Amino acid sequence: MYGELEGCGVEVIDSSFADCLIGHARVERLWTGARWLEGPAWFAAGRYLVWSDIPNNRMMRFDEASGHVAVFRQPSQFSNGNTVDTQGRLVSCEHLTRRVTRTEHDGSISVLASEYDGKSLNSPNDVVVKSDGSIWFTDPSYGIMSDYEGESGEPELPCQVYRIDPDGSMSVVAGDFVKPNGLAFSPDESILYIADTGASHAPDGPRHIRALQVADDGRSLGDSRVLAECTAGLFDGFRVDLGGRIWTSAADGVHCLNAEGKLIGKILIPEMVANVTFGGPKRNRLFICGTTSLYSLYLAING
Repeated sequence: MYGELEGCGVEVIDSSFADCLIGHARVERLWTGARWLEGPAWFAAGRYLVWSDIPNNRMMRFDEASGHVAVFRQPSQFSNGNTVDTQGRLVSCEHLTRRVTRTEHDGSISVLASEYDGKSLNSPNDVVVKSDGSIWFTDPSYGIMSDYEGESGEPELPCQVYRIDPDGSMSVVAGDFVKPNGLAFSPDESILYIADTGASHAPDGPRHIRALQVADDGRSLGDSRVLAECTAGLFDGFRVDLGGRIWTSAADGVHCLNAEGKLIGKILIPEMVANVTFGGPKRNRLFICGTTSLYSLYLAING
């Protein structure tokens, strides 16, 4: 275990995790001053990271070349999850407006989804873009449960997972989650991993990541199984590296699971982690959204 920042370090649980680490690399705290960080998204062309500070109703931007951090957008409509589409555009989940939006190259904002079957979405939470351009997102009710991360309101739809096709059509791909949260595809896109954080408001609720088989049509989901149960708090947002390992947020930092769901190691962070993403020119730098601070760690693998 090592670390120059108090409470930071790594924990090797299985020897395979050691192959992911660089011996002299340390956890770095890049910035602090938030209330609840979420949704990091890496923009390779500009070498910058964008993420959400939900309760402060703003999005922040870290410039890797200079190390400078500044407000990217405020108000942000209490944005949560963010990602980058196949054309390098920002796709965001907004709690306040209960919609998924895309920021175009000219800075204008397009609404991709705000309702389904004539009813308002709950509070889109996290989002991922498949190689075919389709957009997959989760829609739990966290953003309408109080005024802290959005605006209190009544749900009109169940908590579901949706897909938006490139032509704009929308469909439900999973409806049997309590609180669907983070999601990511396996490297070959044959599996969609989805976290269920139902235990956040129900003591006996789920606190796991499920693996759902992507059908041959690439548009629907089939067999589902629980991949891993969280041993520290809840799995929230996560990303998958090129080797199929899952790097997921947890109460004590970042947990690394192998493709079979076995916990092989941890990156220890002194505050609850909500989400992560890979960045840097080689995508070998893991950016970590702690509760109040942005951290990073260089790794020996690539996202």
